Amino acid sequence: MTGLRAAGFPEREVRARARRGTAEVFPPADAYGRELFGAQPTPSTDELDHARLAPPVFMPQRLEKLIELGREPLHDDVDLRAAVGGFASELPLFLSAFGSTRAGSGDLGVAASRQAARLGIPMVIGENMVPVHGYRRGGGDGTRSALLARIAAYTEAVADGVGGVVVQQSTEDADSEVWNLVYSDPSTRPLLESGRLGFELKIGQGAKPGLGGMTVVGAAEAARLAGRFAVRDVLGGGESTGAFTGESTGVFTGEGAAEARKASADGDSDESGDREEGGERDTDGETSGSGGPAAYRLRCASPGTFTEEIVRQQLRFMRNNFPRAKVWVKFHPGRDVGEAAATAWRAGADAVTVDGAEGGSGWAPRVFLDQVGLSLAECLRRIGRPDGCLLATGRMWEGGRAVRALALGARAVGLGRAALIAVDEDPRDGLVRLVDALSLEARLLISALGKYDVDALTPEDLWQPRPYDAPAYPYAAPVGGRP
Repeated sequence: MTGLRAAGFPEREVRARARRGTAEVFPPADAYGRELFGAQPTPSTDELDHARLAPPVFMPQRLEKLIELGREPLHDDVDLRAAVGGFASELPLFLSAFGSTRAGSGDLGVAASRQAARLGIPMVIGENMVPVHGYRRGGGDGTRSALLARIAAYTEAVADGVGGVVVQQSTEDADSEVWNLVYSDPSTRPLLESGRLGFELKIGQGAKPGLGGMTVVGAAEAARLAGRFAVRDVLGGGESTGAFTGESTGVFTGEGAAEARKASADGDSDESGDREEGGERDTDGETSGSGGPAAYRLRCASPGTFTEEIVRQQLRFMRNNFPRAKVWVKFHPGRDVGEAAATAWRAGADAVTVDGAEGGSGWAPRVFLDQVGLSLAECLRRIGRPDGCLLATGRMWEGGRAVRALALGARAVGLGRAALIAVDEDPRDGLVRLVDALSLEARLLISALGKYDVDALTPEDLWQPRPYDAPAYPYAAPVGGRP
């Protein structure tokens, strides 16, 4: 384990599932016969978590399944296969975007890619990988940049006919022509020729709606990136030289360490631009410079500027320039998310991802994490009946929340923080075990609704408490205010 933490997220539960898989779906087996079980109070105020799945008494679809099978159907008969943004997927899941942040672009990102491939689910690679890590295909020395290391890990493990890789592009990525590089790269040809390559226009994310990507870098790394990103001195200093590893290589401690350091030390690769000059790199890829105390810097990507017309033109550009790639769009939980999603579908998007304000991030201002953006439940309500493939992300880790989002219109849900924690717990099988548990829960829940196909879920499968049933909040009237 790398020491990765996720405050406010059910990290302990996710780690347990990464170790024990489906056994965590049930109470401890050794408690059977010695303990009685019942519903626990639900402290969550998350509207999606607060909703309950409500099986009917009369189940005509179960009768249809009984006739089809010639026997009583069980939860194993639920078909979880789904069409996700133009890709065939074994499950209504996908691996959410990890961009250039330290947590997501090193060993953990590669491990998550490989396990997502084994599961047969699509994978999204986040923004700013190339402007930060460069783009190196791997020449005589065999080194690859971080983005291609993840694609290679996925491609080597995925079965024929399922899954897919989607690459985001931000404003800074566009300057590096990331989509052009990936689309024309011989190493991605198997994905392209099998219809399993896609590009995602990232318009926003749930953890910081309206802002671009943010990471923390050391002073020397900041100097290297300053020509491409805004860098601000607002975070204070580090404790000592080398204490901060920066983001130049992510965290590679295993098989990818030497390769990533070599690729990052080459800076922007021979395919994509300039090399860094001056300074000396320590073993973590940070430049020591003068040898003084390392200082933290905030590296900011631009959020991009979008209107309805710009989105239409961007999607037209993607379809015209990359006709064999699927086109995805990702929105932050904005107040006009319903209109934005409809615009993207009308413009031909194969998938629209909405990231609720519960979404995670490698780095964000606290005020955004706590106070900005609509909840995922409200986003789904404002979108209503989807006109195309709708994907939902934000605090997904277990079957109940996933099935509720599917019932509200999502075709699939994305695993972000949960996936990183799972592979941090077990780089070889942690994500596979976590998804095994989630899949079992989904099958149990969907079969309990008398349905045996993901597409059969509808909002009527949910009971959402009326406002006056919601938990009461302590209220103190402001001094001099209204009573």
